Amino acid sequence: MRTRVGIVGAGPAGLMLAHLLHLQGIESVVLEARSRQEVEGTIRAGILEQNTVDLLVEAGVGDRLLAEGHRHTGTQIRFAGQGRRIDFEALTGRAVTVYPQHEVLIDLIARRLADGGDIRFGAGDVEVHEHTGSRPFITFVDGDGQRQRLECELVAGCDGSRTATRNLIPEPAVRTDYFRQYPFVWFGILAEAPRTSDELIYAHSPSGFALCSTRTETVQRHYLQVSVDDTVEDWSDARIWDELHRRVDGPGAEVREGAIFAKSVLPFRSFVCEPMQSGRLFLAGDAAHTVPPTGAKGMNLAMADVWVLADAMTGFLVSGDRRGLDGYTAAVLPRVWRAQHFSWWMSTMLHTAPDASPFDIRRQEAELDTVTSSDAGRTLIAENYTGLPLRERVYARV
Repeated sequence: MRTRVGIVGAGPAGLMLAHLLHLQGIESVVLEARSRQEVEGTIRAGILEQNTVDLLVEAGVGDRLLAEGHRHTGTQIRFAGQGRRIDFEALTGRAVTVYPQHEVLIDLIARRLADGGDIRFGAGDVEVHEHTGSRPFITFVDGDGQRQRLECELVAGCDGSRTATRNLIPEPAVRTDYFRQYPFVWFGILAEAPRTSDELIYAHSPSGFALCSTRTETVQRHYLQVSVDDTVEDWSDARIWDELHRRVDGPGAEVREGAIFAKSVLPFRSFVCEPMQSGRLFLAGDAAHTVPPTGAKGMNLAMADVWVLADAMTGFLVSGDRRGLDGYTAAVLPRVWRAQHFSWWMSTMLHTAPDASPFDIRRQEAELDTVTSSDAGRTLIAENYTGLPLRERVYARV
């Protein structure tokens, strides 16, 4: 088989890249180890920056997002028993939209298949070969157990945090990995319950951090900061609700309970790979970087990556101009590190360290008071949370 761009991974980065290339008349093949049902059924949070919403709408895959997504013009930060609202719209003229990641994937898959796109679900043993030469190719085992060879001109590694494509960039000769592990994790629940709030609530307390989020009018998503040693079995329903009340309740907020039907533990880490390219292989999304969920940047960074990468690939494949490809890492890394800083800052400001002293708690409360009581501090949060402008593209126009 031959195609112009071989894409490993059918997550947000891989599917959006394939779609953006299609809009420029460039064919691709997406290889995904999981089944379509697994991809569409993996429930993940989704807080979309204004940039991401605009991009999906502009690219023609935002109809359901606009109809079913929940637009949030602000958020509440709670500490010391009080709440402070950050008014995104008043401070920046922008907002975010709550629309789960799996719904974005459902939309992108449906559009790619409707457009005749080639997505190979259930592709096993995927290997990229000769990516440093001029004729890379990918081998994989198809759903019938047959070994296949896909020849391409460029390869995109969009295979998530458990990536195999990243390892093709040798470390430490070429690649440097930057990693930070945090001393806590998130315990997440899905519950059939009324909304606690019309907007997300980020709560700091001496007992730890809590986040009250939402999925629909009747299904809510909440998180608790817990120990890295905690398991799902350690937390009964009663203990979860008691701790959410302890950390969130107060004037202007009261957690509303319901039947919990899903529990999970989410790792908490930061990671960046530099460079994000080698020869004709280019990484995007979680294959190149991961962020703590506090800043809600993961899927948004993936979309920003492929916004630049699709344009760079178009420049090369249409006119032979390598400038966009050669400058890909340099173009996207500043945004990646801004997101890393914002996610780290929000995490350390809102979470309670396992060894936190009374001094540490009071210092955090003073920091939160400083940030939320001034226009400058509130604007800093609002600008970063709703998303910095996307880099202007050079070649292509959707």
